[in-house]
Amino acid sequence: MNDSAFDALVSFLAQIPAVEDSFGKGADEAGLWWVKFRIDVQHPLAWQVVQELGHVVNCLSLDERLPTSFYPVSPPPYMNGGPREFLSWVIETKHKDFTPDDLKTWLEGRLPRPVNDELGWLVDDEN
Repeated sequence: MNDSAFDALVSFLAQIPAVEDSFGKGADEAGLWWVKFRIDVQHPLAWQVVQELGHVVNCLSLDERLPTSFYPVSPPPYMNGGPREFLSWVIETKHKDFTPDDLKTWLEGRLPRPVNDELGWLVDDEN
């Protein structure tokens, strides 16, 4: 899988509030791919973004699960520093036929629209 296979997904993710435009990406010999990025933990919408991505990527519904995982990764905090500088997030696939473009399509259909409109990300925590 070449880097251009990630272009549309990375471009889409970069539009999400709080997502920083610093992406890593790759695939293994079996065709399983991953994309890594940072979320600005000081951004007021950071946790809404984590919640929405976690919902769509990890457990859309009991009957409609994507073959993907979204999770945090970090080097040892005691050796490096805190989450502002060293916490990253990874989305990876568990099925070689599920492409980065497939994930972009799912995210586009389920995240707030337009994805860069911060008002669409606001959630009423009173419910």
